[in-house]
Amino acid sequence: MQRIILITALFVSGILASYAQEKHTVTISFKGMKTDKGNLYVAIYNKADDFLKKSLKGTIVKIVDKKATIILKDIPSGMYAVSAFHDVNENKKMDTNFFGIPKEPTGMSNDAKGFMGPPKYKDAKFNVNKNTSILININ
Repeated sequence: MQRIILITALFVSGILASYAQEKHTVTISFKGMKTDKGNLYVAIYNKADDFLKKSLKGTIVKIVDKKATIILKDIPSGMYAVSAFHDVNENKKMDTNFFGIPKEPTGMSNDAKGFMGPPKYKDAKFNVNKNTSILININ
């Protein structure tokens, strides 16, 4: 009888552990670039405190026909936000003016816009609880 209880407990805990660790694919499409020159730098964040500072994952994407797409695999369920900038001059950084305003095209999930500063995580966040596709406009 103890064996049956032990086996059942292990089975149930295995199911719960796999549910808690459920991972998804996030497909992010970008449009609005004015040229194929340069690369698109993309970052995904999972914490408000880290937003625009320390990304969970980041990648660099080639632009083709003024569009780009990335596929992020093994993303756990949760809330996320994405930021991107088009490094048109290929200097591997986002150029800003004297006031810190980007001089190169940028985009955020939910097309979040900032007011007197960068967009907020709460405006850019989206839920991932299944395979998810989003579109971001770069301008």
